Amino acid sequence: MERTKTFPLRYTVYVLSVVGFLVSLALSVLSGASYLFPVIFGLFAALGTYDLLQRRHTVSRMYPITAHFRYMLESIGPEIRQYFIQSDTEERPFSREQRSIVYQRAKNVLDKRPFGSLLHMYEEGFEWMNHSLAPTRLTDSDFRVVIGKRCEKPYSASVFNISAMSFGSLSANAILSLNTGARMGGFYHDTGEGSISRYHREPGGDLVWEIGSGYFGCRHKDGSFNEEMFQKNATLDQVKMIELKLSQGAKPGHGGILPGAKVTREIAEARGVSVGEDCVSPASHSAFSTPLEMLEFIDRLRELSGGKPVGFKLAIGHPWEWFGIVKAMLESGRRPDFIVVDGGEGGTGAAPLEFINRLGMPMTEALLLVHNTLVGTNLREDIALGAAGKITSAFNIARTLALGADWCNAARGYMFALGCIQSLSCHTGKCPSGVATQDPRRGNKLDVQDKSVRVYNYHKSTLDALQNLLEASGLRHPSELGPEHIVRRESRAEVHSYMEIFPFLEPGALLEGETGLTIFDKYWESARADSFGPPEFIQKLRETKLR
Repeated sequence: MERTKTFPLRYTVYVLSVVGFLVSLALSVLSGASYLFPVIFGLFAALGTYDLLQRRHTVSRMYPITAHFRYMLESIGPEIRQYFIQSDTEERPFSREQRSIVYQRAKNVLDKRPFGSLLHMYEEGFEWMNHSLAPTRLTDSDFRVVIGKRCEKPYSASVFNISAMSFGSLSANAILSLNTGARMGGFYHDTGEGSISRYHREPGGDLVWEIGSGYFGCRHKDGSFNEEMFQKNATLDQVKMIELKLSQGAKPGHGGILPGAKVTREIAEARGVSVGEDCVSPASHSAFSTPLEMLEFIDRLRELSGGKPVGFKLAIGHPWEWFGIVKAMLESGRRPDFIVVDGGEGGTGAAPLEFINRLGMPMTEALLLVHNTLVGTNLREDIALGAAGKITSAFNIARTLALGADWCNAARGYMFALGCIQSLSCHTGKCPSGVATQDPRRGNKLDVQDKSVRVYNYHKSTLDALQNLLEASGLRHPSELGPEHIVRRESRAEVHSYMEIFPFLEPGALLEGETGLTIFDKYWESARADSFGPPEFIQKLRETKLR
């Protein structure tokens, strides 16, 4: 191969650095001037020499010194796009408009907008809410739903609460602020699967204790469920409900590990593990392996908690697994008090890209499936239904309730209220706002007194906005919202209400026979209460490519 004889221009900066170093050094020695310039040129020359000799980065070998400017610009690409390029309505994953409304409501400042909507109202997918010519006037925005009506200790929950975020994912001051805000506003704070820390306990706000597959806060040394530890925590007055986590929207079907190096004394105390020991969340539970066993476990948790509402959270995956749980309810007569549907839109938990983007059913379809299944089996009146997935505004809440939920949870919305700037660095421990970090030098900068008021303000202002929407629509409570109230543009010339777009089962339809909906007609009959395994015809398909 013929070698070029011309000087590569890509080495220009490196050569100039070397020449600059030699010339400036000579001048400094001869004249006794400052050695500042030789040091500067020398550092650049040393960097260029290292680039030429190293073998890990081809670009650096090809473009000594100048390649680092590329790396620097690439590293701040997300910030450049967010601050200078991204439009106000572009969701990546939340738009500037979505974040701004949370910031303004959290700070209790003017949240009005001038000159009309920035949204494209004639584009496919645009949604709105129908109003009434006979609006109502409501005296209060503290909308509530009773969960666990058949329990000894039912809970009256707000329709808008803090979704699961563990201490360990969030800083101590973030947890303190969230729980203080929840106490001030009378809404609940889900602990996340990291269990109940001292920072959840200190403010005294209502807690929903989430129990994941690691059984943190109620585990033996080998990671199995510990009834005695569970009872001790579950009977705390502050704990209002128990939530068994089957899967989460951020990484459904995926376990997790908190490396021992990150397990501090406080995290170990909350989770019931040893300091410096790897904190493992398996992909599945060890306390049960079938739908029937899961419902027995839920009944046992309710008994040990002294009669508090117990339910489960899941992101929908294989439909027959969900149908198996419902069949187990019908066969055993056992019921959870509530179900929280977590959308596949992802959440605060850091996860592999494929899990965030391509795994798990989005909230709309998941919520509809769960709601329809419960209605079709006459179980809906027995089980309260919550939902979570990119909920930040009153319209998001109204839309979700119209699809069948009784209440909503939000995680990232409340993170914005704490001051999160969507830097997308939650998994690095270097959160610039002190929210998603365990570095005390960062987390301690988050002012609890100020941020807890913002959490309270955000909740209150969002429910005030929901009250305004309900009044304008002629309604008196969020429970009156239905699919007839939300309208979507299907094309430039065609719009339909949710009632027309989405299928809704009649009560008892699943028990009576065919529903006319493929997902039910295909999987319901073959789902099993005694197994999460696939139907026989699915198993056969997995054994061959001759389909």
